Amino acid sequence: MRRGRRLAVDVGDARIGVASCDPDGILATPVETVPGRDVPAAHRRLGQLVEEYEPIEVLVGLPRSLNGREGPAATKVRAFARQLARTVAPVPVRLVDERMTTVTAGQGLRASGVSARKGRSVIDQAAAVIILQNALEIERSSGEAPGEGVEAVP
Repeated sequence: MRRGRRLAVDVGDARIGVASCDPDGILATPVETVPGRDVPAAHRRLGQLVEEYEPIEVLVGLPRSLNGREGPAATKVRAFARQLARTVAPVPVRLVDERMTTVTAGQGLRASGVSARKGRSVIDQAAAVIILQNALEIERSSGEAPGEGVEAVP
């Protein structure tokens, strides 16, 4: 397991959830929800978070269908990740599978008594935490960086 903090990003049309972990990769915690409609502003804020947290990499959740296929949402996230890679360079950006993370996050929030209305503001952060926890577990068990690297858009 590589030592170093990581940031995870759950990209949505309206909001972008961000999570971070400790340098030992043990505990993932929510950071904030970035407004997602203004993409240039979102990239600026994510760049600021990368400067602040100094991660060894940024993990972006890639939405796939249950059978593993990629649809229009995955195409949008791939484009977002390529732009983000340029914004945060030289910090690497990696795409990791995020199947069912928002559903799982929503179930967890409801189980803990968070209302649907209040949950909207934190569900994206909770999904980012799950993305990060899954990626850390993959790296811990395989010894390799999770997901696939992203090339920055020129």
